[in-house]
Amino acid sequence: MKIAILLTTTPKKPEAVRLAHAALHAKAAACVQILPSLESHYLWKGKREKSREFLVLAKTSPRKAATLEKLWSRLHPYDCPELVTLSGRAASAYARWIRLST
Repeated sequence: MKIAILLTTTPKKPEAVRLAHAALHAKAAACVQILPSLESHYLWKGKREKSREFLVLAKTSPRKAATLEKLWSRLHPYDCPELVTLSGRAASAYARWIRLST
């Protein structure tokens, strides 16, 4: 069964937790995971940058992915947040739980 995973990064853990709580409160995600201590390397305004970030992964149903992206876009601390939606398949019981939770 199909699911969607929305991912983003934040500079601080409280901001990641805020996104997680908002997603769950709005029933826009069934599960949000926060992974600490990533080192991101990227180009920003023509310069190479490096920063420590937290990776935030949200499991949602395909019908709620756009809702979650809009919510996180509004709450995100970055001017240009990474908001990437991946689509995939999950075991039917897990996908059903996601669908019922969102």
